[in-house]
Amino acid sequence: MSLDFIFRLLGMVMFALVGARLGVDIAAASGLPADLSSFVFALLGMLFGLVLTPWITIRPIRAASKAINEKPPDVLVLALAGLLLGLLVGLLLAFPLSLLPSPLGDLLPPAVSLASGYIGLTIAALRARELWAFIGDLFRIGPAVSRIRRGPATERQLLLDTSVLIDGRIVDIAKTGFLGGTLVVPRFILNELHQVSDSSDPLRRNRGRRGLAKLNELQRDPSIALRIVEDDFENIHDVDSKLVMLAIQMEASIITNDYNLNRVAEAQNVEVLNTNLLANAVRAVYIPGETFPIHVIQEGRDPDQGIGYLEDGTMVVVAGGKAYMDRTINVTVTRLINKETGRMIFAEPA
Repeated sequence: MSLDFIFRLLGMVMFALVGARLGVDIAAASGLPADLSSFVFALLGMLFGLVLTPWITIRPIRAASKAINEKPPDVLVLALAGLLLGLLVGLLLAFPLSLLPSPLGDLLPPAVSLASGYIGLTIAALRARELWAFIGDLFRIGPAVSRIRRGPATERQLLLDTSVLIDGRIVDIAKTGFLGGTLVVPRFILNELHQVSDSSDPLRRNRGRRGLAKLNELQRDPSIALRIVEDDFENIHDVDSKLVMLAIQMEASIITNDYNLNRVAEAQNVEVLNTNLLANAVRAVYIPGETFPIHVIQEGRDPDQGIGYLEDGTMVVVAGGKAYMDRTINVTVTRLINKETGRMIFAEPA
């Protein structure tokens, strides 16, 4: 029995009791017998409880828990500090506002307190890394906080798309320090990841959750400069088009492994860093005539061909390799094919 179902049952009972009591109270005004009015309103209460209970109980808690789990500790600390500061400002404003004539004097103090707390929370959460860097410089807290790099190294902005976050290799690449810039994740990319992670398809759901986990890993690493931006283009619905427009607006580069996005961005003179090309560039290079061992694991498309794979995933097509299925043999390279989608090696038994 799911937690949603349990809360729906509890909500049905509670709303039914409230509805029954309400029906008795307004029976005289409605002109209905008390028993009939109580029964009708109890049924309406059961209906409302069945539909609305998860939306006012378990689902808001899940959404809050999900948002908290995705935020790194430094962002959570500053968000809480921003909330407290906003509430303090609202408290200071509450007394003069309460002196206004009714109903303003009754309504404005709580409204201003809520608005101040929300504004403080939002500003602190969105600018957490910049605020930590400022605090680090102001109080000389040392490199642990100020390691969020500034200056020439962070002038280069690198937009991450959904595919590269789901792929996950960007985390290891960023940790090497070769990127030399600030990683930027637009809010619409984060929203797309959330939609994928909530998909009914298990494969898509797992891919989306992997992307969110990798983003969280990037956020938690203090050596990686990363920020989330709220920029959006309401008149553009395609996420790839939004990303290209944002790259043009910010004069930023795009990191992706999506071949179609790669072509679209290059057509609009946007610099693209393709992680597949990087992976191909750092793979082991074999030239024609070299010999190496390979384990033949499957048949090829052509007769008598065998297929094996190197540790980095490079496909090796062995002419006459079908006879060596499930065996490790030495092969000699005959030719190479390099493409944006990957590298293939053609060989024959040595």
